[in-house]
Amino acid sequence: MPRPIRCRRVEFLPRFKYFSPREGSNDEVLLKVEELEAIRLKDLEGLMQEECAQKMQVSRQTFQLILEEARKKIADALINGKAIRIEGGNYVFGNCKYTCLNCGKVFESEKDECPECHSSQVVCHRGKGRGHCFRHHVGW
Repeated sequence: MPRPIRCRRVEFLPRFKYFSPREGSNDEVLLKVEELEAIRLKDLEGLMQEECAQKMQVSRQTFQLILEEARKKIADALINGKAIRIEGGNYVFGNCKYTCLNCGKVFESEKDECPECHSSQVVCHRGKGRGHCFRHHVGW
């Protein structure tokens, strides 16, 4: 059974959701909101990878995978003259609330450990106890 997807916290939603070259094909790449957040934190804000991962509430390895995928998509768009559409993904805007499966406490934290009973058996509250964040689609 695969691990549940952790909340990927984003602090920024872009005003512009579509970029297109003046000339080029009608092809486009889809950049997820959490991929844009990874680019913003690492490349624009200049934070260290560990800080970025903490802000997004993911592991360093997961952050690196998100960042690599985002950079690959942006490079593809720039080199091949494709448009970039920003939408969707698995993210939560702001802090994520967790529900402890051990004691039932609902809490908001940067750590995924219950502050009441210190259990690590917690799930994202937005997933309503199903162990994953709400999946954001078109129009966030």
